[in-house]
Amino acid sequence: MKTIYADMTAGIDRKLMQKAGDILLSGGLVAFPTETVYGLGGNALDAEASRKIYAAKGRPSDNPLIVHIAEFDALERIVTDVPQEAKDLADAFWPGPMTMILNKNDRVPASTTGGLGTVAIRMPDNEIAAAMIRAGGGYIAAPSANTSGRPSPTTAQHVKDDLDGKIDMIIDGGPVGIGVESTIIDLTEKIPMILRPGYINMEMLRDVLGEVRMDPGLHFNDPNFHPKAPGMKYRHYAPKAPLTIVEGPQDRVVEEIRSLTARKEAAGGKVGIIATDESAAAYDRGIVKSIGTRTEEITISMHLYGILRDFDDLGVDVIYSEAFDTPRMGQAIMNRLIKAAGHQVIKV
Repeated sequence: MKTIYADMTAGIDRKLMQKAGDILLSGGLVAFPTETVYGLGGNALDAEASRKIYAAKGRPSDNPLIVHIAEFDALERIVTDVPQEAKDLADAFWPGPMTMILNKNDRVPASTTGGLGTVAIRMPDNEIAAAMIRAGGGYIAAPSANTSGRPSPTTAQHVKDDLDGKIDMIIDGGPVGIGVESTIIDLTEKIPMILRPGYINMEMLRDVLGEVRMDPGLHFNDPNFHPKAPGMKYRHYAPKAPLTIVEGPQDRVVEEIRSLTARKEAAGGKVGIIATDESAAAYDRGIVKSIGTRTEEITISMHLYGILRDFDDLGVDVIYSEAFDTPRMGQAIMNRLIKAAGHQVIKV
């Protein structure tokens, strides 16, 4: 398959956008930018298109897809009912990086929802994404546009690296703004549950809804566990080299990573280190990359996946990373980092 590359970094190209819509309406796949990461879009109401998404990514078929919409009215046409909580959350956070889980109706095929009776829905805050959703029929199922398990794509080049020749089109809208996937909140439970942390954090959700809980399924490693939202069951975001997180007081973290690096290099290994602007100079061994600054935590989320991919390109044998428990987005960042590390954490 020849993948069409559509450059929209300077603005929406109406002719190319119509082509993207035609591809989606005919059952094809288009990768596109959102404010979080790049998504791999297919017609959410077309069972075969959803199956193509799973095949292109190599994604397990029980891992649900998120349906992307561009208008709130579209939500009402694919769920059995819209609770007041959903309306309140939409008023507060849509368009934006928040996904709601509601009970689906028969319009949404089981292949889109991983066989579940619920559907995950979000309205992205990106003009290219909104235009593409409208051009493609209003309902676009879209997981991240990467090979399943790899770091999510935050640029069109990341998408091309993984999916060139496997999908119909890649729309380049430039680097994304947030860099980690949307918050997912389940509204089908008596008490709303966060199934995936993101930019919209628990405190923000509680300001709108009152009581909100974090789902214990976030920590499951049970192979029989059936995920209700993307990212709950399988190893995600992983670089090729083993990744270990070192957590604790900053001076002790630096000391431990320096020691681990020295031992690995003495054995002939090539080491990557993920640090911050504040700590990078403290390391005198390994390949050190700053992920951003702790004083502006959005810089950490924006660069997380790109740094993991950089270390893939550099062919390191192992990666050591500081922990990033920042005030607003720390939970989201660490959720992705811990999954990328396969829960390999050293506490000092």
